Amino acid sequence: MSDLSMRQSPRTEGTEELERAEAVRQIRRRRHFHFELFFGMVGMTLLVVIWATTEYHNAGGWPTQGFSQSSGIHEVWNYWIVYPLGAWILILAGRAWWVYKGHKPITAAEIEHEVNRQKDTH
Repeated sequence: MSDLSMRQSPRTEGTEELERAEAVRQIRRRRHFHFELFFGMVGMTLLVVIWATTEYHNAGGWPTQGFSQSSGIHEVWNYWIVYPLGAWILILAGRAWWVYKGHKPITAAEIEHEVNRQKDTH
């Protein structure tokens, strides 16, 4: 490294390696989330198609009389599909928060604050 580049960048080489490693982990988390999102959507679509096919068959047609908790009523569909869809959406929202907002690297200031807090309690 030249003398000029060392003056402009006070970070150490180890710090840059740590930042790079954290960036790689974040990229992997995002890619994994996109993988989960895509295959979750495929799975949920398949589940909805299976649900609609069986309800159409069980109710004898489209839900012209609405939705109900019981099955087998003519032209009334059971609405159980909202439970797995809702659970999947909540889990996916939690994962999205963790990947994009909830997972940030620990800073030196946070470490120093925690060390001081622990010293004060002992």
